[in-house]
Amino acid sequence: MGEIVVRTREVSKVYSTGEQHVDALHKVSLEVGKGEFVAIMGASGSGKSTFMNIIGCLDVPTYGEYLLEGENVQGLSENAQAELRNKKIGFVFQGFNLLARTTAVENVELPLIYARFPASRRRGKALAALSLVGLADRAEHTSKQLSGGQQQRVAIARALVNDPAIILADEPTGNLDSLTSIDIMAIFQELNSQGSTIIMVTHEPEIAAFTKRNIVFRDGCIISDTPVVRQTDARQLKSHM
Repeated sequence: MGEIVVRTREVSKVYSTGEQHVDALHKVSLEVGKGEFVAIMGASGSGKSTFMNIIGCLDVPTYGEYLLEGENVQGLSENAQAELRNKKIGFVFQGFNLLARTTAVENVELPLIYARFPASRRRGKALAALSLVGLADRAEHTSKQLSGGQQQRVAIARALVNDPAIILADEPTGNLDSLTSIDIMAIFQELNSQGSTIIMVTHEPEIAAFTKRNIVFRDGCIISDTPVVRQTDARQLKSHM
């Protein structure tokens, strides 16, 4: 597998309400290597979203360990976790999460501002990220002036602008039509071919087929972890449509 980016060791998450305890995750052990493209699947309540929140440093395990590039996340303060999250993790959400009255390039610049990246170099780095997703010509358009697919491209550019260790995508095609979804998956496949490590939550098997490895959760446990034998090529699919 090579260099391990994400490693969980018997990670469990228990939610307690009064005397009731719910095991959202139960002793999940998993490794994701550098350059992998992984789909996390499972029904609602299976634990996949809880797991993504933990590896995204948005939540912490009740038991077990999570290491990001060898660093034990639990041992960090909240501020240190926030800094790690900003520097090493790029997020792409189903709802895009862009600032409505802000231009595409300004949206992409936000992680650089939080990372205290030199102001003189922010704009150029943000424009380069937009160019990677084919939106350099829309840099000065606000979110309201962009289609859903274009907004998701901006979100992907924002996710990768800090050169993160991993990109976490949570149902990134959930609000998009089929053709636009293929466009977005073509971008993810291109980024992956250039070395990006991508972990994506999806409930759609046809979207998971664009990845290289499918991990299925049920009742807080991993029930299958299999390589994709015949990966769907998004660019090839587009050329036949």
